[in-house]
Amino acid sequence: MRRLHYFQHIKCEGLGFIQDWASSRNYTITKTTFFSDDYSFPSLDAFDWLVIMGGPMNVDEDSLYPWLIKEKQFIASAIRSGKTVIGVCLGAQLIARALGAKVYRNKHMEIGWFPVEMIPEAMNHPFLAGLPSQYTPLHWHGDTFDLPEGATRFVTNEACRNQGFVYGNTVIGLQFHLEFTPDTIKGLINHCGGSLPSGSYVQDQDTLLSSPSNLHKAHELMSTLLGNIEKASNK
Repeated sequence: MRRLHYFQHIKCEGLGFIQDWASSRNYTITKTTFFSDDYSFPSLDAFDWLVIMGGPMNVDEDSLYPWLIKEKQFIASAIRSGKTVIGVCLGAQLIARALGAKVYRNKHMEIGWFPVEMIPEAMNHPFLAGLPSQYTPLHWHGDTFDLPEGATRFVTNEACRNQGFVYGNTVIGLQFHLEFTPDTIKGLINHCGGSLPSGSYVQDQDTLLSSPSNLHKAHELMSTLLGNIEKASNK
């Protein structure tokens, strides 16, 4: 039986569809919730997969969120130990930072359904089999990251160059969201006080919530991606 542990940074950004996928395959699921006063880290031998979810904080805001220091250290240790490590949005930024790359404000705030393009040269990676050359995930971020040394960028768009990377055969970071559910989107809108910033790559609330076909396709893509990761990690 595989064991999945995840890091959650705010109440409204849990595993989403990843929870459904992992539960359907009888994964044991445990979590660390950094918004709780009694959070704790697991031992490295207590899980097979580490999944790091999103959040509004910057990865270097250690003074505001002291747990970030230990979290980045733990992520680096998990990577060194050969664990399967998956990062989503802030999670991808934390992986990049743990690998020594810079994380900083992106030129554009990106909130909404915007297409991304896969980079053909990266498509032979086992994690990426069967993914289409272009698709439209949901984005919700203001920061971006430099590509860590030794990592391979595999997806990009005009708003944000580094939309995803793989590192070796055990680590993947996604700047965008394939796991969001309608409840996740509603929760984030509420977390923002019901008011979204303006920008060239920011859609309104109605658009965010009125794309069930995009959400269904995102879940299909996440299922393919997680299946690839599972197959690769079984070798």
